[in-house]
Amino acid sequence: MEDLKARLERYMADHGLRSTSQRRVVTDVFFQSEGHYSIEELLAKVREEDPKVGYATVYRTLKLLKESGLANERHFGDGFTRYEVAIEDDHHDHLICLDCDAVIEFENEAIEHLQEEQAQKLGFELKHHRLELFARCHRPGCPNKKAKRP
Repeated sequence: MEDLKARLERYMADHGLRSTSQRRVVTDVFFQSEGHYSIEELLAKVREEDPKVGYATVYRTLKLLKESGLANERHFGDGFTRYEVAIEDDHHDHLICLDCDAVIEFENEAIEHLQEEQAQKLGFELKHHRLELFARCHRPGCPNKKAKRP
């Protein structure tokens, strides 16, 4: 986490931005979090630390983190924008349940190799990619289970 904080401080200094106590609370909570958070979900976690932090502060801080390359923005088809910490050299893909909205991160070298191979076969040099698989899980008793869809 210290590396993430140092990178953010450098970015802010380079762009003439100042650090506030509320912004530090938001970044600390975000950097310590695992998973994918909407603004509302992160706001709830941040308010456990500092109840005075508002929606706009969380929104602007996540925008700053995205612009600085420290957060990835994700859209999993549920109508919410979610954010995750962007860790260098940490690539993973996502499996999203259409029934309960569970998001599972996974890594698979065979898939990575196939994507690279396909790009080369089509005359491309792959720079980055994002793989999101949408499926229906069969976990019994899923706490997020929605009403059955046809």
